[in-house]
Amino acid sequence: MQTDHEHGAAPAPPPRGRRGRRTVLVASALVVVAAVAVVGALGLGGGGAENGSSAPPRSGSTVPVTRATLTERTTVDGQLGYGTEIPLPVKSTGTVTWLPTEGSTVERGGTLLRVDDRPVVLLYGTLPMYRDLGLTTGTRQGTRQDAGTKGDAQGTDDQGPTGDASQAPAPSGSPTPGGAGAGRTGGTLRGMDVLQFESNLAALGYTGFTVDEEFTDLTARAVKRWQRSLGLPQTGTVGVGDVVYSVGKVRIGHAGVRLGSAVTEDVLTYTGTSRKVVVNASAAEDSWAVRGAAVAIDLPDGKSVKGEVASVGKRATDPEEGGGEGGAGAPTVPVTITIDDQKSVGRLESAPVTVEYVGRERADVLTVPVAALVALAEGGHGLETADGRFVAVKTGLFADGRVEVSGSAVREGMKVRIPE
Repeated sequence: MQTDHEHGAAPAPPPRGRRGRRTVLVASALVVVAAVAVVGALGLGGGGAENGSSAPPRSGSTVPVTRATLTERTTVDGQLGYGTEIPLPVKSTGTVTWLPTEGSTVERGGTLLRVDDRPVVLLYGTLPMYRDLGLTTGTRQGTRQDAGTKGDAQGTDDQGPTGDASQAPAPSGSPTPGGAGAGRTGGTLRGMDVLQFESNLAALGYTGFTVDEEFTDLTARAVKRWQRSLGLPQTGTVGVGDVVYSVGKVRIGHAGVRLGSAVTEDVLTYTGTSRKVVVNASAAEDSWAVRGAAVAIDLPDGKSVKGEVASVGKRATDPEEGGGEGGAGAPTVPVTITIDDQKSVGRLESAPVTVEYVGRERADVLTVPVAALVALAEGGHGLETADGRFVAVKTGLFADGRVEVSGSAVREGMKVRIPE
């Protein structure tokens, strides 16, 4: 007798109840595996202390809380150059017959320009030339109160810069009493301007007189020797337009006239010879600009040089003029910064630069890297300790990638975590 299988009939399906039980068992097994994985990840499974810490492992490095001085530095834009050009106080009248090259340097005794083919000479001093200097009516040749100290004026006109002062005539009179200020005393021109001129004359090598506040015959003889070296008529008198005073050597700026033009107030401009930086600082944020304050100047080539605040303008610009680091429309004041080591600037004569100054400073405070700060759920900032605890902190000054922190739970040397 043949079975249904032998005749190719399909086998009977398994009972419905058995297949349903198998599906439930597989699903239950998957749930159990997932639950175990979660429990293991959370560290909630059994096993005792030998299986590790109850807290999950954390990534990220730890750093100590350190005590240091934080310095906040701010940068502003500036301009390297020789400063603002100002007009030379030339008092000569006539026609300009020679002008120096722009950018050239003139020292004491040098010619600034020529007017009617006469040199206008640079001398050093702060008192402007305001009158002619020479012998006055009534001054007697080689005669004065201190002729014994001035020296003998005879036979000196044809000598070089220095004169022979070995012999002196006896005094033949005393000048009329008078003060030390400018004026005439007993026919002798006196004043601080005389002292300033005689100091320059002696510095140029023309001696044979006493450097003081009196212009005597001996001074006039030295002036004649000086005039001869300049190719001028030897009058012994210095005209008000023959000399221009400056505190030191000057750098020639631009000419305001052409050759052949008449002398004007802006015939020639000048600056000092030292390079400096001018910053148009915000008038509202110029507390850093204090005379003598040290700053760092970043040059275009990446080099940094030291500078010092030399002066701060007293007048702020009109807000409508704009400019400055305060932004358009913000009033600014000019701050001049000097550079002691001129060689450190190299050959740069003009360039945009960046000036870095100290804004605020906090000394001997607890600090951590800014990256160590975490935001707390209850608000504010905190630090995570190496064992996973969070402590609240109060932040202070931020500077150089670090931040000042304080709080009852913060101490120097404590290890805190920087999250990855």
